[in-house]
Amino acid sequence: MAFESTVHEGVLRVAAPGARWLSSEPDGGFRDADAAYNVSVPTGWDRTDLDAYGAERRDSAGFDTPGATLFTGVEMQHLCGARAGSVVAYATAGVSNPAGLPMAPTEREESAGEADDDRPVGTVNLLVGTTRALDDGTLASLYGVVVEAKAATLLAETGFPGTTTDAAVVGTLPTGESAAFAGSGTEVGDAARACVREALRGSLRSRYAERSLPESVDDAEYGTATTRRATTFDP
Repeated sequence: MAFESTVHEGVLRVAAPGARWLSSEPDGGFRDADAAYNVSVPTGWDRTDLDAYGAERRDSAGFDTPGATLFTGVEMQHLCGARAGSVVAYATAGVSNPAGLPMAPTEREESAGEADDDRPVGTVNLLVGTTRALDDGTLASLYGVVVEAKAATLLAETGFPGTTTDAAVVGTLPTGESAAFAGSGTEVGDAARACVREALRGSLRSRYAERSLPESVDDAEYGTATTRRATTFDP
């Protein structure tokens, strides 16, 4: 089946022959590939040659198909998937580096600054696929729905809309039944929202079964908050 998962040596492969993807990875954007990946990185990871490192990890795991590749400090044992209608989602979630957005920022809400040890930060990574055929604009619309669902779920579960390193990959099968729209009110968008919610909540439950969620930016290991104010004006 399309968008089926395989995990080996800390690498998640989501296989979808002939798929088209939209990714927020460095050098991402739209691409055609038969798979997408989420790679769990080790403690002390400091590689910056991401393409080369991703290829090394894929090869080591026995995956010879290139594709969009995300990286996370969350172990793959906390991976959770969810399926609804034409959509499937896979999530790994860690919130050691929450990014707060207070509506009434104060001077007390400061960034926690740089980490003082070499533990990898958590992140929220999402790989989402639909068997419906979406054009590039509609796939971008679905990407927005996925990110919105991520933020809503994290706000409800943790009090933060995201982390400093969140990333997502969204895929479509061009050979599937066409869908002209993918907003929240469509079958595709509604299914994606449900899948993201359940997969993300499942990963959070797994990773924080025996550890506490941070209660605030200051309580987090690597938290940050947007405390600056912008000036409003009439265009």
